[in-house]
Amino acid sequence: MNVLKLSDRELINAYLDGNDKAFEVLLNRHRDKIYTSIYLFVKDRDLAEDIFQDVFIKIIKTLRNGKYNHEGKFLQWAMRISYNMCVDHFRKNKKKTKVSPNETFDIFDILETKEDNKEDLMIKSQLHTKVRQLVDQLPEEQREVVILRHYADMSFKEISQLTRVSINTALGRMRYALINMRKMVTEEELMMF
Repeated sequence: MNVLKLSDRELINAYLDGNDKAFEVLLNRHRDKIYTSIYLFVKDRDLAEDIFQDVFIKIIKTLRNGKYNHEGKFLQWAMRISYNMCVDHFRKNKKKTKVSPNETFDIFDILETKEDNKEDLMIKSQLHTKVRQLVDQLPEEQREVVILRHYADMSFKEISQLTRVSINTALGRMRYALINMRKMVTEEELMMF
């Protein structure tokens, strides 16, 4: 059986039947999206890796205890677990973290792009840095929607379910996030003159 071609549901069933390779394939299939969404919330590489491991330990325990149902998508379920663990972390520590300039992880390192020349790469790097700075300045609820939509590639329906708000609220938060980002860019351009 070629486990690489199996659906998430089939991989879970194969894992529960004793095929550990099936879980490894499932983990590798969704690793980047889950880790990236965690990292963008906590903004600390070591902490993101710890939470990522905790997420998959919880997933394994839930699967082994027979408490997972196939009603939802696996990725959406895993993202909800990671989101809840990030929220729990912030509740425990009651502090907000900021990106420090010496961090080596960059979301754009794992995104596939065509080969560019050095000038294009430099411009892209500056643009990505600026966008990350703008996203970091957004209010928490708006930043959360932007991260989930653009970095975790979730639909607004999935975001609304994950954050437990209506789809209209999620859409509204995205709209205000874009308005705020445009306003920040405009204000910055005015300050340059």
